[in-house]
Amino acid sequence: MKHGPILTRLLSAVVVLLTVSGCATLSALSDASTPLEVYELRSPADITPRSGQPLPVDVIIELPTTSGSLETERIMIRPSPLQAQYLPDVRWSDPTPLMVQNLMLRALERTQALRYTGRVPLGSSGDYAVVTELLDFEAELQEGGETAMIRQQFIARLVREGDARIMASRTFTASAASTSLDAPDLLIAFDAASQRLFAEFATWVVGELAGR
Repeated sequence: MKHGPILTRLLSAVVVLLTVSGCATLSALSDASTPLEVYELRSPADITPRSGQPLPVDVIIELPTTSGSLETERIMIRPSPLQAQYLPDVRWSDPTPLMVQNLMLRALERTQALRYTGRVPLGSSGDYAVVTELLDFEAELQEGGETAMIRQQFIARLVREGDARIMASRTFTASAASTSLDAPDLLIAFDAASQRLFAEFATWVVGELAGR
């Protein structure tokens, strides 16, 4: 194994990253006693705040639903479409659905377009809720086994709280190529994909609400 710099993160100090490659990448879960390096993806950096007054609406971002293989803080890698394994020695800062919820919130907050965005309403209910189903958030091994493609996908539904009516729905997808199976390269690709994914998500939410 070799050592390299960690990916920039919001809540963690700079630490040394233990990287993995080759067959080690596809090994089973590490021993529970082994310390795990912790990563957190950044919220989109290129979102332009909306001019003018915020829209007079409150939006609740619900925790995404997903399959059991993604309900973990471990970083998934797929050797094949039917296999789900995890990178050893590294993990996300939160379980994947919670991390995705945090990224959605941060992206929407960066727009400065909404009166309130949160996980729970300020009062008895919000005006709208974003309900999502997380489909993919993993590295997919490519032919030859030396590189991977990061795939991220979720379905988002904008629901009016007053009558539970689905006002809009869209599937969001992003991908990015990793040049190797080393953890730094994989995490850089994860970050590149998520930057696009959540910027697109925030633009969609604000656009839907501004048009109503």
